[in-house]
Amino acid sequence: MPPTPSPEAQRLVAALQERGATVASAESLTAGLFAAAIADVPGASAVLRGGLIVYATDLKASLAGVPQALLDRCGPVHPETAVALADGARMRCEADWGVGLTGVAGPAEQDGIAVGTVYLGLSGPSGATVRMLRLDGDRAAVRAGAVTAALRELAVRVNAANS
Repeated sequence: MPPTPSPEAQRLVAALQERGATVASAESLTAGLFAAAIADVPGASAVLRGGLIVYATDLKASLAGVPQALLDRCGPVHPETAVALADGARMRCEADWGVGLTGVAGPAEQDGIAVGTVYLGLSGPSGATVRMLRLDGDRAAVRAGAVTAALRELAVRVNAANS
């Protein structure tokens, strides 16, 4: 039985379809859950270009194109890294919109960064933005919360870009 699409994913796919726009992701802590949430929606093939799972730090550079100097300076969980992931997904997958997700899902902090800290980078036709999230719960809750926030935030940006 196929998964039931989330309302947030349905709204995002509808917004992208209405505008003939596409999206791609570069995901660290969510490991493809954002792209999978979109793919659960019938008609997603018209808007989902692809996703890069860049869980390992070195893959953020080699697959998503995050500059190694940025990773060396800021680390894998940082607002600038999230923006670079979003830009990389957008460029490498030739999409209108890019999403970058990086953070600490737990169970322990990472390099002094608290569990539940997530950076959501969005890259689009008018530039890039980043948002920090503080999410509660276990690994599954943090990862699910990051996906839901990304779906919602991107839908707002897509709708605002063409209003």
